[in-house]
Amino acid sequence: MEITNHKHIAILYSDAKREYFPTEEQYISEAEVFERAKTLVPYFEKLGYVVDLVPGNSDLTEILRKKKPLDFVLNLVDSVEGKEYLSAAIPGTLELLNIPYLGTGMLGLSINSNKFLTKKLLEQAGVPLPRYQLFKTANDPIDMHLKFPLISKLNEVHGSVAIDQNSVSENEAGLRNQLKNLISTYKQPVLVEEFIVGKELTAYLLEGAIRKVYIGEKVFRDSAEKYKIASFDAVWHDINSYDYARADGNDILEGYVRSAFDVLKMDDYAKFDVRQDESGRYYFIDCNANPAFGVECAVSNVLKLYGIEFEEILRRLVINVHRDNGNKENSLNGGLILN
Repeated sequence: MEITNHKHIAILYSDAKREYFPTEEQYISEAEVFERAKTLVPYFEKLGYVVDLVPGNSDLTEILRKKKPLDFVLNLVDSVEGKEYLSAAIPGTLELLNIPYLGTGMLGLSINSNKFLTKKLLEQAGVPLPRYQLFKTANDPIDMHLKFPLISKLNEVHGSVAIDQNSVSENEAGLRNQLKNLISTYKQPVLVEEFIVGKELTAYLLEGAIRKVYIGEKVFRDSAEKYKIASFDAVWHDINSYDYARADGNDILEGYVRSAFDVLKMDDYAKFDVRQDESGRYYFIDCNANPAFGVECAVSNVLKLYGIEFEEILRRLVINVHRDNGNKENSLNGGLILN
């Protein structure tokens, strides 16, 4: 696709302020978006675009009205005033202003902000999951079908926030203590699921003229840690804690990824974290409709394994936004599937 010169786009980023977040961890996971957005500017400029960086806050409507007409918007907003569920207001605003955009629409982001709801939808669609339970208090009765070890995750926050070795509990006392700490700190329910021992895979679905799935296996560095997990430190601080290796021959997993992408109402690109046990069975452990997107992010690292550079990722997504004309919510399939 040939891009003409002097077209105008905006990249939206999270307007993260420390006072919005209960912990430094969660703030770090949001504050990085602005720097990541800046690294994207020269790549879009090479495609002939004039780029503005715009914070996703209460002033967004007024700012975008002044900047119209925009060719399209890239939405990187993960939270508004520290709340991930409010990020769904961003594509809603873009829809009302009739501005095409890259990223998942309002419905998909609303679903994505609730991991328990996400799992319920995946379960109904036949996508394999670990057994799980939502805890609203630390004293809720434990489902008798759950088997230790169990891993605890914040229900409404992504980015590996509050994930470390203590997240995996081997007995009820450890689980109760973890639940108490998370619920009291973050003031939200906690999703608990069976910890699957085995490989951890990251799958990206990328749309464009075709829809393709790319899968990388997280290869964790040898360490004294008992559980090999993508902890907060591994994701945000220790960049050498794991690397990616190409994972081919996963037709079954690709089918699950496509189903998950559709049932969760995702658009353009999305990330899925999957555990594979020793018998080869897959278990979806996380789905992200608005994963970190940038030159040094997991999406770039995984697609490089397939010989796809970041410039090509951008070109494919630009093709997609022009083909769909930004009409997310009225798309039945969210993209063209080619085998």
